[in-house]
Amino acid sequence: MFPENFLWGAAMAANQCEGAYREGGRGLSCVDLLPDAAHGRWDMLYHPEKYLDTEFAYYPSRRATDFYHRFPEDIRLLAEMGIKAFRTSISWPRIFPQGDETEANEEGLAFYDRLFAECRRYGIEPVVTLCHFDTPYALTQKYGAWKDRRMIDFYCRYCRTVLERYRGIVRYWIPFNEINMITHIPFLGGGLLVAKEENPQQAVYQAAHHQLVAGANAVRLAHEIDPDNRVGCMLAAGSFYPYSCRPEDVMASIEKNHENYLFIDVQSRGAYPSYAKRMFAEKGVRLAAEDGDEALLRENTVDYIAFSYYSSRLIGTSEEALKNVADGNAVTTLRNPYLAITDWGRQIDPVGLRITMNDLYDRYQKPLFVVENGLGCEDRVEEDGSVRDDYRIDYTRQHIRQMAEAMADGVECMGYLPWGTIDLISAGGGEMKKRYGFVYVDLDNEGQGTLERRKKQSYEWYQRVIASNGEEL
Repeated sequence: MFPENFLWGAAMAANQCEGAYREGGRGLSCVDLLPDAAHGRWDMLYHPEKYLDTEFAYYPSRRATDFYHRFPEDIRLLAEMGIKAFRTSISWPRIFPQGDETEANEEGLAFYDRLFAECRRYGIEPVVTLCHFDTPYALTQKYGAWKDRRMIDFYCRYCRTVLERYRGIVRYWIPFNEINMITHIPFLGGGLLVAKEENPQQAVYQAAHHQLVAGANAVRLAHEIDPDNRVGCMLAAGSFYPYSCRPEDVMASIEKNHENYLFIDVQSRGAYPSYAKRMFAEKGVRLAAEDGDEALLRENTVDYIAFSYYSSRLIGTSEEALKNVADGNAVTTLRNPYLAITDWGRQIDPVGLRITMNDLYDRYQKPLFVVENGLGCEDRVEEDGSVRDDYRIDYTRQHIRQMAEAMADGVECMGYLPWGTIDLISAGGGEMKKRYGFVYVDLDNEGQGTLERRKKQSYEWYQRVIASNGEEL
């Protein structure tokens, strides 16, 4: 069913698991301030020092699940599960605390030396995201973050530093996590404060262009530094379905999918797609590009298409259809009556994974890599200490089956890295209550708990899946 070299694994992110946000010389990341940014507390964004040790001293991602200190235990748990690949991210502000320094923070680099060495000790392949919603906050303060073209040079200095440091140790790289999310959550995706922009869309798409140029530079550097490196782009995926066979609904789904694929079109095909011209005109966007951008994008396309998949999306045009909105977690979608839905508004659609994989492979003809997929829900520890998450097993089983169906359709897929394999902090709301892992972490939304790790029922199930190379589901 799956090739022998298939990368069964796990996925996490520095800003949601490491904690230790003031240790080791680390600077502030935009995500450290996200809840207050989301609720309009703009003063904290400009003067965080006034709040960090007062009423806002506790925000879960600052402590997170203490992976920074506990990573040997966590990597051992992943190794016991049998994983072959571990997706994590390097925290940019651990390496360049302000983002624009000329010298890297050696203490931050030393932490990742130890982490990647631990992975290699167990034969685990690191899959590393260079910027996972982790723009140094100082760059927002000084430059407006990715709105400013100088960000490309800062990012490239960071990339060169870590690509050279981990040459031969890390071979799989992703320049930006879910690059299309900058259009949905600009502060998280690019450190952007767009509330006061005359045309927020102009700011967002200009920032996205700078990220695309920066990402192409990352591909170029990675291939120059080590020809064995493989670099992929990453999409927050989930195909948009039309609400009905009404032609207007079908056209609306095409347009929404265009918005989703825009950045991946550039990164995989090497140029802005033909539909971008009309899209930008209708949004009042005029991109400022420099000489050399076009050639850089054309000559430095990615090796594979990484993507997250949690749910399909739905779009319609009639007044009746537009009344049925589901939360969708950052991406607005309509409620699909044929799908179950989680307490956090995600609609469960395993077949949608197969559809999305076919859509992506038909479009790009490059290997796919499922680097996030999982069920966020509330787990309960039983009196005997067990966590019986059969619902997570069922969710993951169904998605693996549909991934296998897509591969039987002819889709090339490199691996499957389920999200949050050890419980971590939710990116969207800073919650611990919303859990994804196969390993339970004793911590609640208020930061209370021992941080003890315990295996859930799903841990041993996924262990058997890996050991059987997907034969035993």
